[in-house]
Amino acid sequence: MAENDIEIRDIRPAHAGEALTLQRAAFVQEALIYDSVQMPPLTQTLDELRAELIENLGCVALDGGRMIGAVRARRDGDLLLIGRLAIAPDMQGRGVGTTLLEAVESRGADAGCREAELFTGSLSEANLRLYTRAGYRETERVQEDDGIEQVFLRKALR
Repeated sequence: MAENDIEIRDIRPAHAGEALTLQRAAFVQEALIYDSVQMPPLTQTLDELRAELIENLGCVALDGGRMIGAVRARRDGDLLLIGRLAIAPDMQGRGVGTTLLEAVESRGADAGCREAELFTGSLSEANLRLYTRAGYRETERVQEDDGIEQVFLRKALR
C-alpha cells in the first residue's frame, strides 16, 4: 500500500464505534500472545472510548471510507502520551502503524510536546520492533500484577 493512499484525520467521539471494533480486532493477536482476553483494549466499553475521544490528539487512518488504523494520544505537560495504536489485521505490516505514529507525533509537537511516550507488553515483539524502528528507546519495565511486564519507551519530538 502506498502511503499516499492513506488519509489521516483527527479521531473524534463520532468515530468511537468503528474505532472500538477496529481496536478489538487488532488486539486479538495480543490476547493470543498473553493468553488473556482480560486486557483493557478488549474490555473497554463504547461509552469509555467516547469519553476518551473528547479531548484527544489521536488520529485515524482511512483507506477509501474504511478505518484501517487508529491511535490515541493526549498531552501531559510537555509529554505526549500515545496509546492504543490499532491496525486492522489485514493491513498490518504495510506501514500504516508507522504513518499513524508519525502523524500523532507531529500533532503532539505542534501542541507543544517535547517528548512522546508509549508502552507495550514485553512479549509483543512486533510492537517493540515497530517502536524501535520509529526511534523510540526503552526507558523502563514495570511488572504488572498479572505477571505481564510492560515496556515503556520514549522519543524526543522535533
